[in-house]
Amino acid sequence: MRGVDEGSGHVLSAAVVAGRADWLAALARGMTAALLEEHWSAGDVRALASGLDALGRPLPSRAWMACRRLGWNAAAVEGVRVNDRVCRMAQQQAGRLLRSAAARDALITAVIATWPAVPAKRAPGEWDALRAAVPGGADVPTSMLRARTRQTARFLERNGRLPADLFELEDPPTARGMLLLAACDRQMATLERDTADPSRALLRVKLPTRPDPRSHKDWSWVAIPLFLPLTVPAGAVLHLPTLRVAEGRLQAEMPFTLTVPAARRAGHAVALGIDWGLNTLLSAGVARLGPDGAISALGAGAQYRANGVLAKQTRLRRRGEALRAKINCYERLIGDDPGRPLAAKAEALREEERRVAARRSHLNDALAWSAARWALDQALAASATAVYLEDLTDLEARGMGKTMNTRLSQTVRGAIAEKIRHLAAEYGIAVVTVPPQGTSKNCPVCLAPLRHCKSPDRPGEPGWKWARCTACGWQGDRDIGAWMRIAARGLAHQAKTSTDRAGAITVRAIDPGLEPRTAIAPYTSPARDRSKCDPTPRRKKNPRPAPRRRGTPSPSGSQRPDGQRPEGRVSTAREPLPRAATRDQGASTTCDTPARTPHRARGAALGAGFHLHAHATPPRRESVPQAHPAPPTGWLRILEQVRDATRLRSAAVRLRAPVARALR
Repeated sequence: MRGVDEGSGHVLSAAVVAGRADWLAALARGMTAALLEEHWSAGDVRALASGLDALGRPLPSRAWMACRRLGWNAAAVEGVRVNDRVCRMAQQQAGRLLRSAAARDALITAVIATWPAVPAKRAPGEWDALRAAVPGGADVPTSMLRARTRQTARFLERNGRLPADLFELEDPPTARGMLLLAACDRQMATLERDTADPSRALLRVKLPTRPDPRSHKDWSWVAIPLFLPLTVPAGAVLHLPTLRVAEGRLQAEMPFTLTVPAARRAGHAVALGIDWGLNTLLSAGVARLGPDGAISALGAGAQYRANGVLAKQTRLRRRGEALRAKINCYERLIGDDPGRPLAAKAEALREEERRVAARRSHLNDALAWSAARWALDQALAASATAVYLEDLTDLEARGMGKTMNTRLSQTVRGAIAEKIRHLAAEYGIAVVTVPPQGTSKNCPVCLAPLRHCKSPDRPGEPGWKWARCTACGWQGDRDIGAWMRIAARGLAHQAKTSTDRAGAITVRAIDPGLEPRTAIAPYTSPARDRSKCDPTPRRKKNPRPAPRRRGTPSPSGSQRPDGQRPEGRVSTAREPLPRAATRDQGASTTCDTPARTPHRARGAALGAGFHLHAHATPPRRESVPQAHPAPPTGWLRILEQVRDATRLRSAAVRLRAPVARALR
């Protein structure tokens, strides 16, 4: 993002703007790290989480104001001059991190207080005691409790005793290099949306002109134009963004406020059921609750496949595991001597490992947004008012082998569910989680146990993909039967929904009295009256029928000036996709079985990758008629002048080479 220095009037390139923002982020990061190091203790964190100051007054909701009420001040290093708004940004980030540590502190305290005799396997009574000691223990996933138990067990193994609290178990959190402009006022940053073009906004922020500003003269206002994406509605109220510098580019996270309809917990007649899969990431379909209480499925559903993305994730995971193995070997060889020659190689491998982890994170985020948008499109197309998901927060990959456990543990189910809730809130669609017991085991029509096989043409071979019911004769894909069961269970248990502490709607347990109502009514085609009572009406003939074939073959090419149709028919088929996208990448592509030769997945390696396998459609909003834009004034005029100057400079560069050749 380019900008204009309002003090000197110079146009700043994107690299210069990102560099000056990075200087400010470094100053704020250093102040935040010092504040975290000073107050990383049980007393300070619990005082901040209590919500009361020393006089018993309620603390402000904003983190930086709460820190100042408690007397936690942030200061820059000696010789550097910053204004009070930079201190606010440092206090805001430190306050958020310390407040988030309060929940982990309570969890670790409960784990230590109820330490079991065998940490790897708690008895049912020990589980009940642990959940009773944790605030809101009924909503805490079991996987989180197991992870904190393993963390405490490693400390016990190293030190021979249990830790006192979280602050002995963990180091202070790492401060991030970001600018929380939400903690500032108009003396530090302003944001103005263009009234003529709602997709543009102007951010004015005060940035330093040197890494270590010595006085207020080393600060200047910079006007940065922002181009808002389609996900930001025209009628939304914008707020000051959070600025980050990633890979030399300045990024702005733009929060906005939008009035949306409230989601209902009950009273749904049409709902979308979603089942999670491994290779087939999502399987979804629509079910309807009739006036008589019968539940029927509307259509056969749809599936979201992302085999190419999953194959790429597997290759990145293997690369990360290989790098970690090399790093561990180098660390054993280096030992306590950091001056050995292998230290530089180990650091290079760590940097490569961080890059691979960042690529995996970005790919997971893109996949989660695409899958969530696809699921919401299915709900909007069917006019569904609720989306029912499996509650897999307690799912742990155990007992299925090393390969399958790893693949299940690294799926993006949690991120997809969170983004589905985010997108559905804009349309007032309720997202409800239901218990997953028996969704793939029982028949959706008669609730009898299913038999699974590989495919319908091989019923005798053991497998898990195809399901058959010997009681009623229903058969179909395992995931199709699962989304039917999920949607039917959600519609039948609408009166049993509750809201947890985070605001998510959930069905905590299955009601045995309501479970028989979850059977899907079998589809029966409407009866047709085939009785012959009246004469068959005469069909109206086309007065000028088109011949199926030409009587005389046409020439192979155009032989006259006016042209003539060539021989044969014109194909109406779609143009084939590139070779990489048409390559079939099935379940065998993501298999972790070691091979003698390196695995070569042609689909994603040749450029098809993610974008030809999964697409995220833009949000469906009514188009707002835009008025004719007025002549640019103020900062818009400055941007137009900058754009014209850039075009002239580019034209001069293009003409330089021909002129030089002509003179030569």
